[in-house]
Amino acid sequence: MKYPMKLVAPLKDYLWGGTRLKEEFGKKTQLEQVAESWELSCHKDGKSVIANGAAAGKTLAAWLAAAGEDALGTKAAKASGFPLLIKLIDAHDNLSVQVHPDDAYALRVEGEHGKTEMWYVVDAAPGAELLYGFQHEITKEEFRRRIAEHTLLDVVRHVPARKGDAFFIPAGTLHAIGKGLLICEIQQSSNSTYRVYDYGRVGADGKPRALHVEKALDVTSLSPAAQGALRTPQIDIFAGVRARLLAACPYFTVYHLAAAGECALDAGADSFHALTVLGGQLKLCAAGEALSLQKGETVFLPAGLGRYVLRGDGELILSKV
Repeated sequence: MKYPMKLVAPLKDYLWGGTRLKEEFGKKTQLEQVAESWELSCHKDGKSVIANGAAAGKTLAAWLAAAGEDALGTKAAKASGFPLLIKLIDAHDNLSVQVHPDDAYALRVEGEHGKTEMWYVVDAAPGAELLYGFQHEITKEEFRRRIAEHTLLDVVRHVPARKGDAFFIPAGTLHAIGKGLLICEIQQSSNSTYRVYDYGRVGADGKPRALHVEKALDVTSLSPAAQGALRTPQIDIFAGVRARLLAACPYFTVYHLAAAGECALDAGADSFHALTVLGGQLKLCAAGEALSLQKGETVFLPAGLGRYVLRGDGELILSKV
């Protein structure tokens, strides 16, 4: 049976995380800090669990395996495995400078898909920034040397980040989320990350965290990054809601929605919908179900569910393929 499924997210306590996901986004945990909340995930490193209805207690991955490809939709069914991973990220400190491989390299070397991603800036401290590609083209030899000499930050592009900004990060782009940013990340379902600089930090074992220099040298684009923040205009395709198309690529399509009152949307046969609530309070009605949604909650709507209605005032991210 297809119905809207509220999800419980796996939580990650990486050393750069803070407490906002607990204090402001309602994440229940004994962890002292929460760096990432994997809002929608079927990845082996952390799987979302269904919280309501007939499938409550099952992982979304297990439910999808039983439900079949039509619950993913015709677009997603072309991929091998569940295509997306959606995260909330609280950067209390700087994340490492890193890069992700593309599909061809990741499938050959890591046994999973590559990682193209996008970021929506949910909140930003004054002066917050992120790192995005290089200021100018460099050689592989210079890249290697600057990693060894700890001068890499001198040639990367520092980009101011403000609430409401969106950034598209293709695989192969060197990048890092800076401290003071709260991000909603939509990405391919992959956990392949090559770290090249980590500010001299040590892990829980007291040792410097591992770098992955040789793999990073294989996959990093050494040309200047082509774009910064995507300040996309409002579009009029959903009745009753203000919408911005944040990203559209072969891996995902992402909208920012500002709902006020009542709006109707449709989860058609082409793709599932995932709604991640960033603020406000909403009620979702579909397939005879009525769910209350609040800040920090994500709901999965299977493909082919059809028309659904949102009532109330709220800010949310709609992700699909």
